[in-house]
Amino acid sequence: MTDDLLARIAAALERLAPPPAPSADLSGNSFVWADRRLTPVTAARAQPLDVFAGVDAQRDALLQNTRRHAAALPAHDVLLWGARGMGKSSLVKSVAAAVRAAGHDLMLVQVGRDDIGTLGTLFDAMPPRRALVFADDLSFEADETQYKALRSVLDGGIAARPDGVRLVVTSNRRHLVPRAHADGDAINPRDVLDDRLALADRFGLSLGFHNADQDTYLAIVARYAAAHELAFDESAALAWATGRGNRSGRVAWQYIEEIAGSAGRRLD
Repeated sequence: MTDDLLARIAAALERLAPPPAPSADLSGNSFVWADRRLTPVTAARAQPLDVFAGVDAQRDALLQNTRRHAAALPAHDVLLWGARGMGKSSLVKSVAAAVRAAGHDLMLVQVGRDDIGTLGTLFDAMPPRRALVFADDLSFEADETQYKALRSVLDGGIAARPDGVRLVVTSNRRHLVPRAHADGDAINPRDVLDDRLALADRFGLSLGFHNADQDTYLAIVARYAAAHELAFDESAALAWATGRGNRSGRVAWQYIEEIAGSAGRRLD
């Protein structure tokens, strides 16, 4: 086979091959990791930290830990667990935004549950910057692969993560797994269950978020209303929550959206 023929074959194969994916711009602050690709995204609007009510201790603890991490000081992996709609995810985004606004370089990388098993590949793809890897609304049932991948990262396996990376996980379950779950085929199901429940113990900082009582709910509404210069009626706010069968920060914000929209006001 002649050199000319080999060159033509190589050129034909190159034309058939898909072009390489363009390199992602890693100079931004917000990213999504999916399908083994790190993609920059436009960050969602973050609420100012002073509008959070009913979770003051949790807010302050997360902010302090994130500041330490951004300053290259010892900091913990964080688990935010508890009631739905009490601001766990919003608080992570707002704290990251506040720390950046204070002059720190901090990436926020969101990872879906199905991509937990590729965290090692993510770490290889990340630039040498301080970063929070954020897994939202995480829980495990019988999927051992994802569970073990997360445990390995938290334990500090052989393939170590970068020093500049800390994990922040939100979950409605304190232990990330249901207490009633156990592997019926295991030799000792109790050992399997204890091992899974111990996953939460591997986070250095665990912050609980609890259902709002009436006073807390009204305090959240009042904080939002004051921030947006809106008047509200307590009885109407309570009726709104009753109609949704829940009192939470999310329901409080939905009520604020309702009264702002009814008044023809924008929420900037």
